[in-house]
Amino acid sequence: MQLSVIILNYNVRYFLEQCILSVQKALEGIDSEIIVVDNASSDGSCEMMKNKFPHIKLIENAINLGFPKGNNIGVAQAKGEYICILNPDTVVAEDAFAKILNSKFQIPNSQLGIIGCKLIDGTGNFLPESKRGVPTPWVAFTKIFGLYKISNYFGKYYAQHLSKNQSGNVDILVGAFMIMKRELYLKVGGFDENCFMYSDDIDLSYLVLKTGKSNYYFHETSVIHYKGESTVRDGTYMKRFREAMQFFYKKHFKKSWFFDVMMQVGSFVFSLLKKNLQKNKQRTIDEYVVFSKAELDLKLSKKVTYLTDLNQFRNQSKKNIEIIFDISAFSFTEIITFMEKNRNHNLSFKNYISSSNYLIGSNNSNDRGQIILL
Repeated sequence: MQLSVIILNYNVRYFLEQCILSVQKALEGIDSEIIVVDNASSDGSCEMMKNKFPHIKLIENAINLGFPKGNNIGVAQAKGEYICILNPDTVVAEDAFAKILNSKFQIPNSQLGIIGCKLIDGTGNFLPESKRGVPTPWVAFTKIFGLYKISNYFGKYYAQHLSKNQSGNVDILVGAFMIMKRELYLKVGGFDENCFMYSDDIDLSYLVLKTGKSNYYFHETSVIHYKGESTVRDGTYMKRFREAMQFFYKKHFKKSWFFDVMMQVGSFVFSLLKKNLQKNKQRTIDEYVVFSKAELDLKLSKKVTYLTDLNQFRNQSKKNIEIIFDISAFSFTEIITFMEKNRNHNLSFKNYISSSNYLIGSNNSNDRGQIILL
């Protein structure tokens, strides 16, 4: 078997369904499997899996075991030569796996570590955490205090030696989408189960680097990552984020009193800023544009324009427009390409999942997404 896709789920039933629909299309023609590990969800995720995807392997954990252990359980049952660690709040383009697995990278295959790709949020904007550097004390300092915005000299945190549209070696990749050989994952011990969440992808990427392998950012395919679906940025989030960053530094860097104090203050400030970015603002929609091959009864209250071709759209309005894609009429690759090309502050995007009759999307990468049951 060539590829095993591991999806760890926690209380994101509708995002999980959309994710699997996209993954199934992306795996066509590839000898592969999907393994869903559920961390004791209470939102009907497991029931949905059994009803809609009975052929997909489902592992039901009795308690929430965290990100590292949950993924390690999935990988332990994987059969693929390669594994993909994938968040449930993602949408994968149909060409994603084939492009990555069939690409000739700039480094020898024997030296290739983890492969990541371009991630965008629900508004079509590039997510800079798609490629990062090792957060050494100095690099973390430049990130926490925003120095990376001043000059690329301080740009190691977001690997600014590469543009978003330039493939190449990077140190750290994001756990929302990681592809690597299963043998390598097992060799480095997988995700460290002493860390509940948040710094696990940094740790795994760094462990791979320490074996002499090179991690690689591949820009030629994009994945939507809605972000924040499994986590509310509350006091518990801040506590776990600080603990995760302190865990990474204590594990990999020399312990010193000054460094500990600096990182405790820095991680507190960073997590506080993250928490304050979450606005949960309701967006007023002035008009809807629906892309579909047929008229849909979506019960929308404002003006609705139906278009059958993505090239027909022209954003000539200053009004807030919500664009709805019928996923039965357009591929995820087409939808993702449209979002990247047409991203604008007055546009928001939702996908219509016709098989279950709901709209799904996110208007802000720092907020929870939106699900509208029809």
